[in-house]
Amino acid sequence: MAKKTAEETPLMKQHNAIKSRYPDAVLLFRVGDFYETFKEDAIIASKVLGITLTKRANGAATHIELAGFPHHSLDTYLHKLVKAGHRVAICDQLEDPKTVKGIVKRGVTELVTPGVAVNDKLLDNKNNNFLAALYLDDKENGIAFLDISTGEFFVAQGNVEYMDKLLQSFQPSEVLISKGKQKFFAEWLDQKYYTFHLEDWIFQHHFGYETLLRHFDTQSLKGYGIEEWNAATIAAGAALHYLKETEHPHVQHINSIQRITASEFLWMDRFTIRNLELMHSPVENGYTLLQAMDHTITPMGARMLKRWIIFPLSDKRQIEQRLDWVEAFLKDSEIANEFRKHLKPIGDIERLVAKVPLKKINPREVVQLAKSLQHCGIIKTMHSSVNETNFLEKLTQQINSCEEIQQSIFDTLNEEAPVAINKGGAIKEGINEELDQLRKIAYHGKEYLLKIQQEEIQRTGIPSLKVAFNNVFGYYLEVTNTHKDKVPETWIRKQTLANAERYITEELKEYEEKILGAEEKIAVLELQVYDALIDKIQTALGQMQQNAQAIARIDCLLSFAHIAKQFKYCKPVISDSQILDLKQSRHPVIEQHLPHGETYVHNDILLDKETQQIIILTGPNMSGKSALLRQTALITLMAHVGSYVPATEAVIGLTDKIFTRVGASDNLSGGESTFMVEMNETASIVNNLSARSLILLDEIGRGTSTYDGISIAWSIVEYIQKHVHKPKTLFATHYHELNELETRLDGVKNYHITHKETGNKVIFLRKLAPGGSRHSFGIQVARMAGMPNDLTDRANEILALLEEKHAGNSTTDRIKKMPVQNFQLNIFDGIGDDLRRIQEQLFEVDINTLTPVEALMKLNELKNIVKVYQHV
Repeated sequence: MAKKTAEETPLMKQHNAIKSRYPDAVLLFRVGDFYETFKEDAIIASKVLGITLTKRANGAATHIELAGFPHHSLDTYLHKLVKAGHRVAICDQLEDPKTVKGIVKRGVTELVTPGVAVNDKLLDNKNNNFLAALYLDDKENGIAFLDISTGEFFVAQGNVEYMDKLLQSFQPSEVLISKGKQKFFAEWLDQKYYTFHLEDWIFQHHFGYETLLRHFDTQSLKGYGIEEWNAATIAAGAALHYLKETEHPHVQHINSIQRITASEFLWMDRFTIRNLELMHSPVENGYTLLQAMDHTITPMGARMLKRWIIFPLSDKRQIEQRLDWVEAFLKDSEIANEFRKHLKPIGDIERLVAKVPLKKINPREVVQLAKSLQHCGIIKTMHSSVNETNFLEKLTQQINSCEEIQQSIFDTLNEEAPVAINKGGAIKEGINEELDQLRKIAYHGKEYLLKIQQEEIQRTGIPSLKVAFNNVFGYYLEVTNTHKDKVPETWIRKQTLANAERYITEELKEYEEKILGAEEKIAVLELQVYDALIDKIQTALGQMQQNAQAIARIDCLLSFAHIAKQFKYCKPVISDSQILDLKQSRHPVIEQHLPHGETYVHNDILLDKETQQIIILTGPNMSGKSALLRQTALITLMAHVGSYVPATEAVIGLTDKIFTRVGASDNLSGGESTFMVEMNETASIVNNLSARSLILLDEIGRGTSTYDGISIAWSIVEYIQKHVHKPKTLFATHYHELNELETRLDGVKNYHITHKETGNKVIFLRKLAPGGSRHSFGIQVARMAGMPNDLTDRANEILALLEEKHAGNSTTDRIKKMPVQNFQLNIFDGIGDDLRRIQEQLFEVDINTLTPVEALMKLNELKNIVKVYQHV
């Protein structure tokens, strides 16, 4: 092996040494005008990028695989590799090959992974690109979310469920965990994330704490409110360490860190976020609440709106402040339109600013940044004709137009600046005297050459003399044979043609040297001027980031005002009481996508602690029960975000938690049935109730047998009704037997979704009305879905037979005889002693070795144990 290494070419030795430091990354190795990949990297690149896989000689060692692409195509191919889930190390030439003898010095200038991507093609301007670092511990877990492309940095800590919820909310592109916690992560948290494992020593408090202090250049973390947040500090330190490991040393734009405190936001578990389809729909091309509410204009506004929806406010004063701002924009439509007019030209300030310290911002983007700051300044100076609450001043007080930075950019760069500084023409005239002179030589050479030509014609009397250029000996004077006897002795002959002679002069050679050297000097000087401008811009990073946040906030509020006006929403009243009173409410998502000319059927909904704590909602299949549940939750959520809501009137009690169990969500690939998923989600609800919770349950118990399902659904309603907090609850069900609860439990009311029957058809009126429903109309729905008539006719026959057989002995009759439960029920407590004995005996049985006789004896033994339950 040693001999083989020794026989490798110098280039491959260099490649192998660099590759050994980045073994888990695809190494893009710059060779001249190409990025090359070798060996296993070449095989990956050829498959992912669709480029040709070839072989090249590696000295006397052997032939190796090779695949490459032009360096100017880096952005395109990098995007494909990272999207395919590969880490990519970009290895560049660190020296100019023209000035070096032998092998050029090379090094990795950037390690690109899904979580640290800053390339525009790898980013979605409406979504953050978060890197998450997760610290898992028995006592307290910590998590950090860092977006290097915007500079945003968030931390939180809490139990594993909270970590899971935050991961689903932020949807990070990459999750960092310690190698020692891989098994724990696999068992307790979702596996859909791209993960990378770091050494365990990185997840130590002293290391994380010191890393943060060095980065923020502070004596403590008290100013950020995380001095005592040890778990969060560990996670944040690991995230910053990873930036260094991936060759991102210049991250001055990450200049603050914000903590996420669960109590400051309305709590929604990950089931609720999924069930309500806030961000994603399980249906292809399905619509989400985000899509319905997003009428933002700027990328910063779109990203902020997403966070507002995932983290609704729980503070009444803050909610009402947002609602008042929306109301002010609705009152003064003229100022709202002016705001929108000046938001449109504003670019993605956050991501433009982030590119400054990373040295990835190009001249055209710098000009865009200046224009964006210009419009920020205009917005700050706007005044409203409706200024009762002085709302504009509060909204715009954080904006700093950064006039000095603006002026420096406009003074330095041409308005039509190129995308790359090395293309030339970015710097204005008058900025650098030497640069101007060099440009005159390089770009106005024809005028000077024409001057030389005219002077020599006059001096020599050769009318046909001309000045020209070729790559062999540069600039020359060409004289036809007719006039060659007039050529001065000082001219030096360089070439003889059939009918002419070519000469050079000292003056021409001097000018040639000036021209050939001018372009290189111009490139150097333009880069120096540009770098000085970037350094100046860097002094105002914090102010520009503040501008981005202020503009994003204004953008979100204008979006709320837009949908409120367009869809006739009302301003909700946020009440301290535990009430939910909606008049003529509608579903905000469905309403926007109804066929043209069709109006949404509105409904009144009332829930309160005393008279109507729980609504048992029954009605036919496809009648709109699930939609009614979802719209109740979405309206409550929208109000807590600070938005107007789809209703004519709305009084919404301050809510701290929304829980939903809506729709089937099997996790069969994870080994869980529909019923197990249903029970997991319901258990999460009943174990975390509070006085201000809103609970929405849809078809609980349908995943098991009818009697089991009714029993579970019944006991859940009893549990919630008797719970000390008495949370507001909507319970949609097919079990009409639950209508009996209205007569047994205070605060439980029956409602149904109305319908109209015409022959064998059912028309769903989608209107909520008091009283329970006794029919599901499953067979009629099957017919509407296109089932053959023979099949549905037979189903009706079977239904009639079953109803006749069980007449007078229905489940409802038996339920009426059932005694009322007088103690607080908890279906999730331990099972009884007798059932535990049965369970233990069953677990002890080895079915593989059991004979038929032994099986019968064991069955008889278990039968004797359960005789006590025969009366049930």
